[in-house]
Amino acid sequence: MGNRGMEELIPLVNRLQDALSSVGQSCSLHLPQIAVVGGQSAGKSSVLENFVGRDFLPRGSGIVTRRPLILQLLSATMEYGEFLHCKGKKFTDFDEIRKEIETETCRLTGSNKGISPVPINLRIHSPHVLNLTLVDLPGITKVPVGDQPADIEYQIRDMIMQYICKENCLILAVTPANTDLANSDALKLAKDVDPQGQRTIGVITKLDLMDEGTDAREILENRLLPLRRGYIGVVNRSQKDIDGKKDIKAALLAEEKFFLSHPAYKHMAERMGTPYLQRALNQQLTNHIRDTLPAFRSHLQSQLLSLNKEAEQYRQYSPDDPARRTKTLLQLVQHLAVDFEKLIEGSGDKVDTVNLSGGARINRIFHEYFPYELVKIESDERKMRREINYAIRNIHGVRTGLFTPDMAFEAIVKKEISRLKGPCIKFIDMVSQELINTVYQCINKLSSFPKLRDETERIVTAEIREQESKCRDQVLLLIDIQLAYINTKHEDFIGFTNAQPTHNNQSNKTVVAGNQGVATPSSLIVIRKGWLTISNIGIMKGGAKEYWFILTAESLSWFRDDEEKEKKYMLPLDNLKLRDVEKGFMSSKFVFAVFNTESRNVYKDYKCLELACNSQEELDSWKSSLLRAGVYPEKVTVDGQGNGSPENFTDPQLERQVETIRNLVDSYMSIIYKTVRDLMPKTIMHLIINSVKEFISSELLAQLYALGECSALMDESPEQQRHREEVLRKHAALKEALAVIGEISTSTCTTPLPPPVDSSWIQPSRFSSPLSPTLPKNSLTGARPMIRGHAPPVPRVPTPTRPTAFQSADGLQQLTGQPSRGPFVPRRQPPAIPNVK
Repeated sequence: MGNRGMEELIPLVNRLQDALSSVGQSCSLHLPQIAVVGGQSAGKSSVLENFVGRDFLPRGSGIVTRRPLILQLLSATMEYGEFLHCKGKKFTDFDEIRKEIETETCRLTGSNKGISPVPINLRIHSPHVLNLTLVDLPGITKVPVGDQPADIEYQIRDMIMQYICKENCLILAVTPANTDLANSDALKLAKDVDPQGQRTIGVITKLDLMDEGTDAREILENRLLPLRRGYIGVVNRSQKDIDGKKDIKAALLAEEKFFLSHPAYKHMAERMGTPYLQRALNQQLTNHIRDTLPAFRSHLQSQLLSLNKEAEQYRQYSPDDPARRTKTLLQLVQHLAVDFEKLIEGSGDKVDTVNLSGGARINRIFHEYFPYELVKIESDERKMRREINYAIRNIHGVRTGLFTPDMAFEAIVKKEISRLKGPCIKFIDMVSQELINTVYQCINKLSSFPKLRDETERIVTAEIREQESKCRDQVLLLIDIQLAYINTKHEDFIGFTNAQPTHNNQSNKTVVAGNQGVATPSSLIVIRKGWLTISNIGIMKGGAKEYWFILTAESLSWFRDDEEKEKKYMLPLDNLKLRDVEKGFMSSKFVFAVFNTESRNVYKDYKCLELACNSQEELDSWKSSLLRAGVYPEKVTVDGQGNGSPENFTDPQLERQVETIRNLVDSYMSIIYKTVRDLMPKTIMHLIINSVKEFISSELLAQLYALGECSALMDESPEQQRHREEVLRKHAALKEALAVIGEISTSTCTTPLPPPVDSSWIQPSRFSSPLSPTLPKNSLTGARPMIRGHAPPVPRVPTPTRPTAFQSADGLQQLTGQPSRGPFVPRRQPPAIPNVK
């Protein structure tokens, strides 16, 4: 016979669990544990069996339950048992389960009444139970017998405390009717952890064994020695009944007959017996479920709300409707065009705060990477002067020239202009690649339709490559135009007069270094701020440190922090260059160095200053900022003097001519660089980016239609079909779960907690020892109790190798050959009440 009260609640909870398990969610109701506490042979195991409705626990006289049994009830379609120590083995015969419990108990504790805190874990799968955890605990005893240790009372108390101190545990305090209830150890322990009596139910057993002429009427009526939740009387099977294989159904009928026929109990028979105990516990489960449902309902409603829009779209979508397919195709292409434009042009809608968008990356290429690439192509000073020298000599031939030949200037300038083709082509490739990456980012949203995604990717990528080719031709044409005519009448060109060596220093610095050529308040213009690490300072001098750097047009300063109050150093930018530093094997930093071209110390005793960033993007940005401040890469010379003469000039006139043409080339190339820096972004923007945007918004749909496979393009991927079905199924399951929750709320009711009663008659649990004849009373009696933490965790107990081993106070085994503490009460402080949070 099963638990009828539980069976009424099972269908609703199972419906809720089935609805949620169909979408991969768990029904997290977290039903409470039920622990049975009492003295030896009080009938604890019988009460537990009656609650489950099955006969499966070991029975006998004396201490039978010698290890905690954690019984997990799991709702399932088949009925069988599983032990944690016998993984994979299923027990369908409950007599075998009883034998296995006895065998496993003896394996660890021996056959001579030994105990162990190591629990036995048993799972029973059945269609007649809810997901609950029941705990059968050893009976409380005071006198050790057999192999039991001298402090058996303390060990059992610690075992019990590990379970009943949990707030999620209902306590069944079992007391035989033929003993003094005022001295019930079960009620005392329950009072220790549940002083308000909110989760303690008194169970009186063995009512049929009381002396003739006595009864427990006043106790069961909760008038004598009251409890907040009162007492429930039960009559279990006797050992004779168990030996005679009397089943639980017959035992329950006999129990009912007893209460109905007994003159002291018949007036309250409907509130006595195992069925009423089951109903009382089931009501506690119902109360717990109802208390849990509001938060659970809110969680499900939020999930349902997030799925409503998507589920509505999928519900209206018909994969076989041509009109619906065409409409979806049109909408997807329109969304693609809008998304692409937002990523390129920027948008305040759904701003990405983690990564740069395509437009922001292209902007960096325009204004940071490309100017830096232009500076890197400039040849070193020695090579430039040598080429000018050879050009002048070759033009003069065997004659001695009196004037500086302009043909040498034109030859050198054309050669420098031709070198611009490499960086410009690289610039186009970088922008095209970023554009393709942006298109991929947008096209990923079409992953539900693989054919449409592939065709769109192919068409748009082909268009980008076509426009890239046109842009490359146009840029090469612009460079050829510059080569076609050298305009020496340009308003910014210094001319031969101003290019004489006497004006070299001032004019060259003005042209190349830009804002450093005029003594204006440019030193106050901040080009960049940020954190950098000086990585080449020795460990003995403080190690690598991070400072707040400020770069202006005149200096590089660093401070202790970004409040800019404590300046550490200011480094002038005169004669500074920068170079790359190879990244260390174990370093995650990106490093560059600044150094002085005249081999002077840059900072204290250091010839160079190695500065480290956290990313490659930050490194490139600092290089670009230093470039704006006039600090060029290593091979570029700013002051025009070079690192020495490439030739031993024997002709002063030739030396002056070389210097003149060098200044003219610098002046004219600065004009070319300025023009190229201005025209290149405009050309790419017009020929590639704007053309691709226009193509996606106006031409892409026409080209997709021209394929003649519009129906095939809109075929869903298997993943999308599964996702659509999953969303619809999850949406329906959540709606069903909410309906079940509403049904539970309407078909069940919460029983209010009984009012408090005066339970001061229950004295706090006391344990005496030679060292502590009297324990302090608990807080209810006015004294301060001894406080300690929760009971110690269950230790790992090795399997005894011979029966002479017994359990010691700390759960470990000792051999009889070792010194023991004797048969007397142990000299240790009794365990106190654990803190319950």
